[in-house]
Amino acid sequence: METIEWGDFERVQIRAGTIVEVEDFPQARRPAYKLRVDFGAELGVLKSSAQITDLYAREELEGRQVLAVVNFPAKQIGPIRSECLVTGLHREDGAVVLAVPDKPVPDGARLA
Repeated sequence: METIEWGDFERVQIRAGTIVEVEDFPQARRPAYKLRVDFGAELGVLKSSAQITDLYAREELEGRQVLAVVNFPAKQIGPIRSECLVTGLHREDGAVVLAVPDKPVPDGARLA
C-alpha cells in the first residue's frame, strides 16, 4: 500500500451533504442514479452519479446524509457533469454501501 503525507489528506475535502433529488440514470453503463446533494450555504447543491442501485431504492435516498469528496474537478459522465464523488464501500458481492454519518451533522460539515 502506498503511503501519503498528512498534507495530501488535508487537501481532500470530504463533506457531509443531504440528498435532495434522485433520478434514474438509464444512459449509465452500469445501473446508477443521478443525485443532487445539498452541502449547505458555502457549497450549495452539487450533482453526482452513484452506482448504488443494488442496495438503495430512489425513495429511501432523498433526505439521507452522505459523505462526498467535493474538491475533485467536475467530470463528464454521459449527459451529467458530476461535481462531487459520493463515497461508499464495496461489499464482497460488489454492491456499494454508502459511507454516511451515523448521527445528523450540518450539511457542509468537513470530515475531521
